[in-house]
Amino acid sequence: MSPISMSNPSSWLWVASIAVHFGAGLLLGILYFYGVWWNARLFASGGRVGTSILVMLSRIALLGVVLTLASLEGALPLLVTAVGILLGRFIVMRRLRKIAA
Repeated sequence: MSPISMSNPSSWLWVASIAVHFGAGLLLGILYFYGVWWNARLFASGGRVGTSILVMLSRIALLGVVLTLASLEGALPLLVTAVGILLGRFIVMRRLRKIAA
C-alpha cells in the first residue's frame, strides 16, 4: 500500500500542506530577491539610507519568521519551503538578467 491513497483524506491534506509550503517558499523567494535587487539599486543611487535599512531588516525578519514556522512543522516542510525560496531566486535572477542585457 502506498503512503498516499485516494481513500485516505489525511494523506491528501499532507500533500496539500507540502504544496502550500512550496508555494509560500516560492512567493517568499520572489519577494525576497526582488527586494534585494530594489535595495541594491536604492543603495547605489544614494537613496534614503533609513528606508534601505528598514527594507533590508524587514526582508530578513520575514524570511526568518517563515522558515521558523516551517521548521515547527518538521524537516520536510522546512526543506520544501527552502526549495521554493531557491526556485524563486532562480526566477528573479533569470528575469533580471533579461532586463540587464
